[in-house]
Amino acid sequence: MSVIGWIVLGIIAGWIASLIVDNGGKGPILDMILGIVGALIGGFIFNAIGAAPVTGFNLWSLFVAVIGAIIVLLLYHAIAGRRRTY
Repeated sequence: MSVIGWIVLGIIAGWIASLIVDNGGKGPILDMILGIVGALIGGFIFNAIGAAPVTGFNLWSLFVAVIGAIIVLLLYHAIAGRRRTY
């Protein structure tokens, strides 16, 4: 998959994961970074359990990337902490 494909898949996966985890995006740059890292983490996890990792620009790869991005986003919240709003 090309670099452009990874960026597009990362943006979509990061945005979907942000909607699932915190009901809103973190901004396009952070969503893209979390999505790309999530695709790598998700591919590693799915490969480790014997399932197909990110294989290209398709629905399975988007699913794997979103699962990975959710994991990365939860870790991001655990490390950065949630800010309270009053």
